Amino acid sequence: MNIGLFGNMEVVQKLKFMNNSNEKTQKKNDIIYMEEKLEEKKSRTPDPSGRGSSLINPSTLVSDNENDGKINLTFLNDDYEVRGDFFPPMGNGKPISPYYIQSLLEKFRIVYGINKEEIHVAYKKCIKERDIIHNVLIAKGDPPRNEVLEYMQLNPLLNQNNIQAEVKKGVTSSEYADSTGSVDHRARSPFIIVKKDQALAKQKSRKPGKDGINVHGETAVYGVIRPEGVTGGENTRMEGRFLLACINGQLVLGKKGEVHVRDSLVINGPIDYTTGNIIFPGDVEIEGPVSDGFKIYSGGSVTIRQTFDVTDAITREDLNVAGGIIGRGQALVKVGGSLNTKFIQNCRVAARKKITVISEIVNSNVFTLENLEMGDKGQIVGGEIYAVRGVRTARIGKKTGKAARIHCGIDFTMEQEREKNNGLLRILSAKLDSVRKLLDDPEAGEEKRAKLEATRRRLEDEQQKIQAKISEILGRLNTCWNAAVEVTGEIVPGTLIEICQTALFVTEPLKKVKIRLDRESSKLITEKI
Repeated sequence: MNIGLFGNMEVVQKLKFMNNSNEKTQKKNDIIYMEEKLEEKKSRTPDPSGRGSSLINPSTLVSDNENDGKINLTFLNDDYEVRGDFFPPMGNGKPISPYYIQSLLEKFRIVYGINKEEIHVAYKKCIKERDIIHNVLIAKGDPPRNEVLEYMQLNPLLNQNNIQAEVKKGVTSSEYADSTGSVDHRARSPFIIVKKDQALAKQKSRKPGKDGINVHGETAVYGVIRPEGVTGGENTRMEGRFLLACINGQLVLGKKGEVHVRDSLVINGPIDYTTGNIIFPGDVEIEGPVSDGFKIYSGGSVTIRQTFDVTDAITREDLNVAGGIIGRGQALVKVGGSLNTKFIQNCRVAARKKITVISEIVNSNVFTLENLEMGDKGQIVGGEIYAVRGVRTARIGKKTGKAARIHCGIDFTMEQEREKNNGLLRILSAKLDSVRKLLDDPEAGEEKRAKLEATRRRLEDEQQKIQAKISEILGRLNTCWNAAVEVTGEIVPGTLIEICQTALFVTEPLKKVKIRLDRESSKLITEKI
């Protein structure tokens, strides 16, 4: 059978016969050349390429002369691919001929996807250079393409956790490494946090299947793939082909592939390297303790069932800590709502609403725009308290401890703004002193003096603006004239009580008293309770 591998087979054969004086002898030799000396082996072994395909042991046609050229065929991928190694003759052996190639294809029923060009190039090169040509693509079929049914595919980018800056804006990838470039594993999180209207999944269209055909021309029926997709769950909606989140929250996959977005994050264990820092747009509930070095940022409220070893925490709403708050001096807690805890130790705590502490506050700076309420046996030892509406406690101070300072009736945010501007004022004053000294230098040239005068005027203008701002702040500083400090036990000497910028320094023990401001006399008075 002529497959047109080299054009007109008769022309090719005549060219061969020009080099052979006896046509009958040549034809006889070709017949001998075709005799099969190799038993066909049908055993299958794994494809060494690792593609999971089958392999037939190399097959060929051999002649009586072992020195003749030959082609070893290797069947791959369940007979969807055939590759061959071309061997030149040795000694007085015959080279590979077109008729040999044609017979080889017929013998092994290679009828589809024949790569005529590569076979021709390898054939010519093998004869001309008398070199072994490896891995020649003889034929390649078309594997079946399975049908893929329609399904909902989960967004693969969700696992990157690149949207956890919902609460704390400005968190970038650089914050995941320290100054040496080392990765901070506390910044890694196992939770998938999504934003409102973010794409959670996409409806993938059906992909039609197609039958395959191998190199033997045999048809293989395509299969059907049913991917395990997901479905919409709580707080999700479909828009077109996309499944979107209706709220900010945690993405949770159900047992049957449902995609839910929860507005609260519940952690049944501690906060450590298994959870990383917690950055969540909704409420957070933590059943275990919070280890030192881990941060919590919540767009809702936070509830911690055990001790909070705080490094940095910000909540938009309430903070409830059953086991108390422990800091390391620089620890900072900011609460947008109310704060309830057992104790506060060695940290800075600020809350917009009421702060309730059951047992004690030790060496801490506590700020609230409402009032501080201690337990029946609660005490304040050391530190500084700013409570706009007042303080109620059993005891203030400790004989062997540091003195406590209590400030009521003033807005601590205004006080902080005043301190900030006072700091700027001190810096400007130092700069002005330096400029004035330079102006007093008799050796200063006219050009230099002109520049110094311009600098002096600019600094004085800035100084006046800041002084005016401080005056404005002072007028807004006192916000609650009815604020009071109530102590059911004792106030230890050395304690400072200040209400609306009017101070009382306690020099003798005071027991069961209420301290308030008498506006007529502008003095603090004590009343028995």
